[in-house]
Amino acid sequence: MKRKSVFMSQVVMRTIVLIMAMASLSAVEARNKKKKVRTVQPVAVVVPSLNENDSKRFNYFFLEAVRQQQLDHHAAAYDLLRHCLEINPQSPEANFALSAYYAEMQNDSAMLACMEKAAAISPSNHIYLERLGQVYIKTKDYDKATEIYERLSENNPGRTDVLGILVQLYQNQQNYDKVIDILNRFEMIEGSNEDITLSKMQVYAMQGDKKKEFNELRNLARQHPNDYNFRVMMGNWLLQNGKEKQALAEYNNVLKKEPGNIMAQMSMLDYYRSQQQDSLAKAQTERLLLSEQTELDSKRLLMRQFISDNEQHGGDSTEVLDLFEKVLSQPQPNAEMADLCAAYMSIKKMPQDTISKALERVISIEPDNVGARLQLLQTAWEKKDFDRIVTLAKPGVEYHPDNIWFYYFLGLAYSQKKDNELALETFRKGVGQAGEDSDKKIVADFYSIIGDILHEKGQFKEAYEAYDSCLQYQPDNIGCLNNYAYYLSVEGRDLAKAEQMSYRTVKVESNNPTYLDTYAWILFRQERYEEARIYIEQALAADSTLSDVIIEHAGDIYMMAGMPEKALEYWQRALDMGSDNAALLKEKIRKRKYIDDRK
Repeated sequence: MKRKSVFMSQVVMRTIVLIMAMASLSAVEARNKKKKVRTVQPVAVVVPSLNENDSKRFNYFFLEAVRQQQLDHHAAAYDLLRHCLEINPQSPEANFALSAYYAEMQNDSAMLACMEKAAAISPSNHIYLERLGQVYIKTKDYDKATEIYERLSENNPGRTDVLGILVQLYQNQQNYDKVIDILNRFEMIEGSNEDITLSKMQVYAMQGDKKKEFNELRNLARQHPNDYNFRVMMGNWLLQNGKEKQALAEYNNVLKKEPGNIMAQMSMLDYYRSQQQDSLAKAQTERLLLSEQTELDSKRLLMRQFISDNEQHGGDSTEVLDLFEKVLSQPQPNAEMADLCAAYMSIKKMPQDTISKALERVISIEPDNVGARLQLLQTAWEKKDFDRIVTLAKPGVEYHPDNIWFYYFLGLAYSQKKDNELALETFRKGVGQAGEDSDKKIVADFYSIIGDILHEKGQFKEAYEAYDSCLQYQPDNIGCLNNYAYYLSVEGRDLAKAEQMSYRTVKVESNNPTYLDTYAWILFRQERYEEARIYIEQALAADSTLSDVIIEHAGDIYMMAGMPEKALEYWQRALDMGSDNAALLKEKIRKRKYIDDRK
């Protein structure tokens, strides 16, 4: 079979080698931060031409190196590239491609030598130069990096990105004359603009040349005579440099021609403050805050500055609140200013009703404001105003169906209002919105309350499933552990499991009479009467206002522990408290014995 001839144009070869090299060169950059690499300055190289046979051999082996690299056979590709350099040591493509492998091998000096040789052989190749310049920057060899980027700029005069790097390099070297030169080159490409002028001014400021600094700004203003903001910038420079009268003249000239110029009005405010003309500064602040032309961000900053100045002069909140009222009497694009007013009232510790009115104004402007609505809900909860909670939480659920806090407040309010069906529906919707980022304790509380409601409805199996879900989210949910354990003990089932859960509650809150009673009752159900007596007595000692259920339990435990007189005493107390279990209590007292109500 006739062997195919191998041919690859130099353009194709360059494209492929760049793909090879660019994929690997970044590995050296992190290491070069740690050490200084000895470099060789690229010099122009005269490349001898290859004869036809060597040229074909080189192309063949280079193409095979590319193929092996694409197959991830990097050792073979590396050997083939070295062989290519044996054939043609002056190949820029092979040198540049091989530099990537030296970078992977952490042979930084060989890597840099190959890159420098490639750039020297092909001094107009912007990719070789740019990668070499990047390596010099990483190794902090700024002088050589500057030479490379100057060459790049010479080859590509319109590349402003290269000029931007040169500006940084010359600034790093504090060569301010060269920085100005580069900025002038920028200006020739892009034309005069504010950014370039400000950059030049900054350089002149570093040099301490105030005259040139101001002239740059004045020239910009002359080139844009209809843009009065440049005149305001001139005034600002004059004010900052102690020339207040000239600054005031510039501001007045602008405001005479353009009275609504907000930038000039803001600068006038700075002028009044610099001259300590407080009354004028206050009046100017109010004008800016009430102007429709002032941007909202600027208004927010102005109000904060007004508050800060007010605090420094004694903190008269009536002045601040009066100004807030004037501002908020105008149509508001959003609730930021109203929110700031509410925050100010909170910081000043004003009455909660006053703060609540401010928060209500926030949600009247922005009904989907989560923070304000939640603060109002918290206040309503502290007041036990469950109707108000329902009124606030229902829109919260509608605006933010993925925010479980609104379901939490709404469900609790329904529960407190004894509307268990709506509470159950709300909590079930809430757990349906729970995700990985949700507060696990809140989700656990949802399931715990769902369990309580289902148990009250007689759906014991579903209730216990809800409790299990609760403990999956929060294994130490004390309320769930207590209720779960108690209901199991009432049914007389899974008592070992009930005991373990109840004991955990007692360990956490050893003085809680409810938890102590539950644990004592579980021990009682297990016929461990003496242990039960110890814990019920701790419950009795913990609180003088116990429920009739705990008092009746004490009587049952005393009877089975062999203390009938005490049992009769506690049964009578439970009966006198109006127990719902009156009939059974009377029978216990009459028969002077414990009667299991499960039989």
